[in-house]
Amino acid sequence: MHDSEILRLFAARCERAIAETEQKYGRECRRLAVRILGSDEDAEECFSDALMKAWSTIPPQQPDSLAAYLHVITRNLALNRRKENSRLRRGGGTVPAVLDELADCIPAAETVEAAYDERSFLRRLERFLDTLKPDARKIFVRRYWYVNSTREIAEMYRMSESKVRVSLTRTHRKLKTYLEKEDAE
Repeated sequence: MHDSEILRLFAARCERAIAETEQKYGRECRRLAVRILGSDEDAEECFSDALMKAWSTIPPQQPDSLAAYLHVITRNLALNRRKENSRLRRGGGTVPAVLDELADCIPAAETVEAAYDERSFLRRLERFLDTLKPDARKIFVRRYWYVNSTREIAEMYRMSESKVRVSLTRTHRKLKTYLEKEDAE
């Protein structure tokens, strides 16, 4: 079923919208949540919450891309759940390792200024991503948004893991230079 048809079902408040969304996007949303949470059970709950959030926000929201809309909801819910889980039991995992790779580029601290810096950083990151070649952008987004491993990215784009790592290293270097240049201006 096409996204436009699923969105019409949401607008009509037809429960079939949930079933169609589950069938079309359930697997990829759960995989995204598992990469962030490290648990099939938590990922399942997270996706269920994402479906309920979609149900309660469509309408009035009319997303251009249902897939992207669900990915954002699922990712945000998974990150929030991960934060809550780590508050309850301090531990490590994939997400901290991935975020550590960008630690020298991301503003830190939890203050009003930090919240402003975070929004500013995200706008600057979007502008930076627009400067990248499509392949480098896809690899970067897959690693730092979808939290894919270098192996998964290599398989996805039919390239060697070495090429993925080199691309990430170069993009990371470019990002750091880009941000330093913007800070200087």
